[in-house]
Amino acid sequence: MSGPKAIIRSETWTITPDREPDAKPLTHKMRCDVCGDESGEDGSWEPPQSWALSHSGRNPSHHSYSEIITRPWRTFMPTP
Repeated sequence: MSGPKAIIRSETWTITPDREPDAKPLTHKMRCDVCGDESGEDGSWEPPQSWALSHSGRNPSHHSYSEIITRPWRTFMPTP
């Protein structure tokens, strides 16, 4: 099998956080690294952090957490 016969043109793409009005929201979530339980997703960091503190209160040996941030991104070709 042979490669392409011709390259029509090469384009440079850019990626950036999506801040368009219809973009999905940025969300935060916490995951317990000990048992895998997770908080709900929230647009603010405070509710997931409060969940982690409550989870530690209910499970005194659970001290390690990971924050999961979902940030929408978009790609585009810049205009010259």
